[in-house]
Amino acid sequence: MDDIRRAAPRSKVLNRDRARFEVAGGDYRLIAAFDFRRQIAFVKFIGTHAEYDAVDALTVARF
Repeated sequence: MDDIRRAAPRSKVLNRDRARFEVAGGDYRLIAAFDFRRQIAFVKFIGTHAEYDAVDALTVARF
């Protein structure tokens, strides 16, 4: 997660494998889960701030 913080300083680490990113100038939020061993990122959610506020960022799996 340290690499994510360095690459995207405005991101927020949610736990040991999930992070939240602001996209499109901050109009949308994206939650990604990472499998660091296999070097894969999974998009779990993308939506507006209002949609983000309605989900649990630690468990959402919309995609």
